Amino acid sequence: MFLSIRFRLLFSYLLLLIASFGAIVLAFFVAAGNQPAPAQREYPRLAELAWGIRPTALNAEFDSGEFGPLDRDQEQLERYAASRDVRVMVIVRGDQRRLQPMQVDTYQSISGELAEIERWHIDSDYRLPGIDRLARVDNIAITPDDLVFGRFVDQHGEWVFAGYETPLLGMGQVRNVRLLRMVAYPRPTESLQTVLAGFGPTLVRPTLFALVIGLVIAVLLAYMTSRTIANPLQALAVAASAFALGDMDHKAPVRGPQEVREVAESFNKMSADVLATQQAQQDFMANVSHDLKTPLTSIQGYSQAIIDGTAKDPAKAAAIISDEAARLNRMVIDLTDLARIQAGQLPMHMTRLEISQIIRTVSQKLAVVARGKDVNLRLNVHPLPLLTADGDRLVQAFNNLIGNAIKYTPSGGNVYVTARENNDGIIFVVRDTGIGIPKKDLPRIFERFYQVDKARGPSRGTGLGLAITNEIVQAHHGEIDIQSVEGVGTTFSVWLPFEQPAARTTTTVELPRVGGSSGNGRL
Repeated sequence: MFLSIRFRLLFSYLLLLIASFGAIVLAFFVAAGNQPAPAQREYPRLAELAWGIRPTALNAEFDSGEFGPLDRDQEQLERYAASRDVRVMVIVRGDQRRLQPMQVDTYQSISGELAEIERWHIDSDYRLPGIDRLARVDNIAITPDDLVFGRFVDQHGEWVFAGYETPLLGMGQVRNVRLLRMVAYPRPTESLQTVLAGFGPTLVRPTLFALVIGLVIAVLLAYMTSRTIANPLQALAVAASAFALGDMDHKAPVRGPQEVREVAESFNKMSADVLATQQAQQDFMANVSHDLKTPLTSIQGYSQAIIDGTAKDPAKAAAIISDEAARLNRMVIDLTDLARIQAGQLPMHMTRLEISQIIRTVSQKLAVVARGKDVNLRLNVHPLPLLTADGDRLVQAFNNLIGNAIKYTPSGGNVYVTARENNDGIIFVVRDTGIGIPKKDLPRIFERFYQVDKARGPSRGTGLGLAITNEIVQAHHGEIDIQSVEGVGTTFSVWLPFEQPAARTTTTVELPRVGGSSGNGRL
């Protein structure tokens, strides 16, 4: 089953919300379960235990004799502490509430060392509920203000305690020195069950409320996010469907997230490329139809004249038929070569070549055409290192470039052919002072079947020459570039590397030198 993007986003947000909420609640309870329990919860029990260490209570419990005013009978205290599993301490407190050395610490007999209190905190605001007055201890009245509750930390951990204070007998009350008798045990920690029991009922309502709010927010976020993603995608799907039905002008709106915008831009670019290709194919069909119609009409007309015996000069008519047939044959060969090169089925016979000699040979051949048009063909090619390439294909490419430059340069104009070393290769440049190419046509000049408007000048053939040249250069892992200004001239630049990747070098071909030792000057 395929789910819509809106449902997927909503489901994802809900899962994220539930997982996050559950993690927060779990972390809260785990953290709360590891926290110390509130000390005030322990004070009532500690107060009851502390009341049991008064001298009268100890004498009665252990049936012993008189108990000293400073609790010197530590044995009774240790027996009491062991029976209740608590720690009993007797501490002298001086003025300004400073601790004096301990008089009794039952934990010392267990641990074997005297504890040193590191931190001390008294909950001075705490009052034991329901206690208005206390009994007398050693003929000293004990009031609720004499009860002491708090916490302290020593090397054995954190403890909670409760006790009572009395003036230190024999010292008087001048220095406010008091004796603190107290009972302590380690401060307990909260268990998860205790936390749930204490906070569970309180947290249920706000938890449910927060969950409902989170669900509403998740739905809103899913809706808004899906609008920003799903709507542009739906518009893109509509544009694709329209394009498939033949509406080539339908464009996908470029909006939404960056990724969706990139998809829309790629679709629109693809649509434009398809339209351009279709237009080029239509132009090609029109051009080919025209170029085929002219020679075929000539062939049909002259052949019929020969058959009917109406040709005044049968030999001349036969020559015209032969020329037109050769023209058709060249067109078919160009189409076949282009198709095979683009399909990677045309093998390249790579050999070590004298590239400067190839350029001079091609220029020498075309110099006759240039002179016939009164165009100055100027060559500046010095000897260059050997180049690994297919000589026949380079001759074809150079012939196209130089031939086009001559063809579209008016009488009295100039065509410059140069070649030099450049970046581990050679750069071959053909520059003319001809009619130039409109700026709008430059990006498509290497497309097969593409032709610049024929009304601007001489017939440009079928638009295959530059496409073939570009494919030949690409097959040699080279680069071709064009710069042109309409009415000023055009410059073609071809860069070819000295060595081809994984090229198979066979023999070195040396062509005869023509046009002088340096190959420079006018041909």
